[in-house]
Amino acid sequence: MSVSDASDVALIALERIADGGFAEAEACIDGDHEPLVLYREGDAVRAWLNICPHAGRRLDWAPGQFLKSKAGDLVCAAHGASFALNDGECVAGPCKGDRLRSVAVKVHEGHVYLAP
Repeated sequence: MSVSDASDVALIALERIADGGFAEAEACIDGDHEPLVLYREGDAVRAWLNICPHAGRRLDWAPGQFLKSKAGDLVCAAHGASFALNDGECVAGPCKGDRLRSVAVKVHEGHVYLAP
């Protein structure tokens, strides 16, 4: 996955993502503007395209509002697929065994950026 020269533009301030919570951002990836879901764990952030592999729909139930299961997985609001937060693998639901498309990000000086 290639990333445009926009890797020096912050996607979001780290403080805007609750620890253990989600946020939405948009990035230019492979020349296309793509919605991202960001998950924060302490000072680390993981990111995936905000697209469920089951039906190609967004994961959020409203813009920037994501569901988390009691087991701690990201849940697709459309069909209930559950994704592990460590690697984006679908652990339950209609696309079990598939995974979210990860996007490399980095945290620097309190902001989240695309990783080069």
